[in-house]
Amino acid sequence: MPKHAISNAARLSGWRKSSYSGNEAGSCVEVLDGYVSGVPVRDSKIPHGPALVFSAPGWSSFVIAVRDGDLPA
Repeated sequence: MPKHAISNAARLSGWRKSSYSGNEAGSCVEVLDGYVSGVPVRDSKIPHGPALVFSAPGWSSFVIAVRDGDLPA
């Protein structure tokens, strides 16, 4: 579960496309490293939209599950 949300993610700088985003157009997730309260995640198609902030351990667990193919479609 997200810790909280940021209503306008464009106020933060340093977003990067997640290495786990697909190459298809419109399938981009961006993350922000070094945010004190956790790991913000946003949809790259909506940069002024919200970002969800996950705990660092929660985000790491999610990334590991994606990498290992543990999440069914």
